[in-house]
Amino acid sequence: MTITMYGIKNCDTIKKARTWLEGKGVAYDFHDYKAVGIDAARLEAWCQEHGWEVLLNRAGTTFRALPDADKQNLDQAKAIKLMVATPSMIKRPVLDLGDKRLVGFKPDVYEGAVK
Repeated sequence: MTITMYGIKNCDTIKKARTWLEGKGVAYDFHDYKAVGIDAARLEAWCQEHGWEVLLNRAGTTFRALPDADKQNLDQAKAIKLMVATPSMIKRPVLDLGDKRLVGFKPDVYEGAVK
């Protein structure tokens, strides 16, 4: 199974998740949104799996700094456009296990999912 972690290299949560995976000897690829970006089709698939409300990080400073007009009337299409334009608005990390994705980092969830 090929595992891919999606995120931003200097994010504290990403660092914790990477440390956890490495401590368990789990091999993974890292996809850095800042360096590589993210496409709308992948975000669409993740939204189908988890819902855009889970993927869009409304608590982050990037989202909070948006003009009020951009925050209003949010739906999946608008959320995906925001996340493609500014990937730091995607909740981190997204861990792609092949058959499913985990959003965010919780050690107990990773423990049960990563073998």
